[in-house]
Amino acid sequence: MEKQVNHSKRILALDILRGITIAGMILVNNPGSWGHIYAPLRHAEWNGFTPTDLVFPFFMFIMGISTYISLKKYDFAYSHAALRKILRRTVVIFVIGMAIGWFSRFCYYWASAPDDLSFGQNLWNAVWTFDRMRILGVMQRLALCYCAASIVALTVKHRYIPWIIVTLLVGYFALLMGGNGFAYNETNILSVVDRAILTPAHMYKDNGIDPEGLLSTIPSIAHVLLGFCVGRMMLGDKSRAGQSREETLRSHLILLFLVGTILTFSGLLLSYGCPINKKIWSPTYVLTTCGLASSLLALLIWIIDVKGYKRWSLFFESFGVNPLFMYVLGGVLGILFGSIRLPWGDGSISIHGLLYDQMLKPLFGDTGGSLAYALIFVAINWCIGYQLYKRKIYIKI
Repeated sequence: MEKQVNHSKRILALDILRGITIAGMILVNNPGSWGHIYAPLRHAEWNGFTPTDLVFPFFMFIMGISTYISLKKYDFAYSHAALRKILRRTVVIFVIGMAIGWFSRFCYYWASAPDDLSFGQNLWNAVWTFDRMRILGVMQRLALCYCAASIVALTVKHRYIPWIIVTLLVGYFALLMGGNGFAYNETNILSVVDRAILTPAHMYKDNGIDPEGLLSTIPSIAHVLLGFCVGRMMLGDKSRAGQSREETLRSHLILLFLVGTILTFSGLLLSYGCPINKKIWSPTYVLTTCGLASSLLALLIWIIDVKGYKRWSLFFESFGVNPLFMYVLGGVLGILFGSIRLPWGDGSISIHGLLYDQMLKPLFGDTGGSLAYALIFVAINWCIGYQLYKRKIYIKI
């Protein structure tokens, strides 16, 4: 944990977009009821995408830009110190992701532990869940993609990175075409590989498809590298050294809108032959979401950093300056709200049940109450994040 003071040269819109994605991820991961969710807050069943399907790829795109910024201090030159830092951060993020999964199983088992077993037996059953714990997940994907993109950035000349991106996406598309990769069942090559290596006990259960599986990590790496290339275009042009900050920001806008338009329309046009699909992270999903993220970032730079309309963005900035911590906090609080039991009537009720079933659902109905719970949950997370932001405490993993 460390305190930082100088943010004068930061592009605030980067923090805001990162904060929007983190707040969005917490919102869609914590409804009052999974059976009652408004359509825009649901993931697409298979092909296509909803607003919910944009928050995770937007964060990965911003992670690519942040990777460019963080590696710039090494002059993008390979060193043992840089590699150690990358590997350490990768392991920490990956382990935190697995720890959240373990903590969830521990808490939910303990909340409903059978009375006919002894305390020691229940404790052992709650602790030892490694034989059925999911290996991959959101944090694990972030860790793997950050590691791969960072090592590429330090070991490959940057002018070759676009070719690496193209190779990864084209190669992955060929793999999908040759391996029944667009089938929503266990014949899909992604499912076959995950079941063979991870085994079903350690996978997400969705028709045999793990949305953060092994093979779909390939286009995800390309996704982060695309963000890295955009960061390089925005911040790495030495010819802009004599420009004022406002002139530089306006140059950012032109580049970002251009990149966003090209990528978005490329993804949409190519989707006729390669459907946009989050669960397999299809190449067109990479292009479309990176394009939309680039355009949204340009819009935010114009609103916030050029025009100076910043007051509305404080809420999201509190999420954006501590993104990984806030995401982990949301996951941990979600588990605790669902597993901690409070005395209620002749029995007990979870914090989640008290808020949603007893308070919000009677007021707003099933779906309205579900959304109200999610919004209140985000607000609770913000209260914690704002205290860190106000004290200029930025927790780095």
